[in-house]
Amino acid sequence: KNTYKLNENKNFKKIVVIDFGIKKNILNLLSEQNMELIIMPATSNIEDILNHSPDGIFLSNGPGDPAAVHYAIDTVKELLKINIPIFGICLGHQILALALGAKTYKLKFGHRGCNHPVKSINYKKIEITSQNHGFSVDENSIPKDVIITHYSLNDNTVEGIKCLDKPAFSVQYHPEASPGPHDSRYLFDTFEQLIKKNQYAKTQ
Repeated sequence: KNTYKLNENKNFKKIVVIDFGIKKNILNLLSEQNMELIIMPATSNIEDILNHSPDGIFLSNGPGDPAAVHYAIDTVKELLKINIPIFGICLGHQILALALGAKTYKLKFGHRGCNHPVKSINYKKIEITSQNHGFSVDENSIPKDVIITHYSLNDNTVEGIKCLDKPAFSVQYHPEASPGPHDSRYLFDTFEQLIKKNQYAKTQ
């Protein structure tokens, strides 16, 4: 309910984590990237977020129908306008997709468990992933300036997206879990690299 900080260090990249029900190991892995974390309530607005002058935004996992989290969708829409790096996981992935103009739908059975194979298009590999969600992003609704980066090999549902013109990406599964055991940890490195690239671009 209240904002708190982890890893306060003026030399670290400052990340605002919007908490929709975050898992502790996500915070652990972000911390391992030498990031100062400002964990904020799900209902935080853009003014509250930008008051912390973050270098990046993390959208956490959480329960429920993403379309019902309208306040977060509106906030992410505003964040996308300022081109700040964004990384979303699970519910955070769905919220990012909705903010970009895509739609979500309820899966018949949902994805539950720790042995879901996911195909990474960019890396041309199969990741064994942990999943726990009941909704999915509608592939046919994804805007042209957003590409699909990951697919489920079980049912071909969307498992990851990336913006072509903005520094934002997300995945449906849980890379902080260890079913692979570490097949998807590279995504945290990707987030760090995206932040560095964005900061470099600002200096040019």
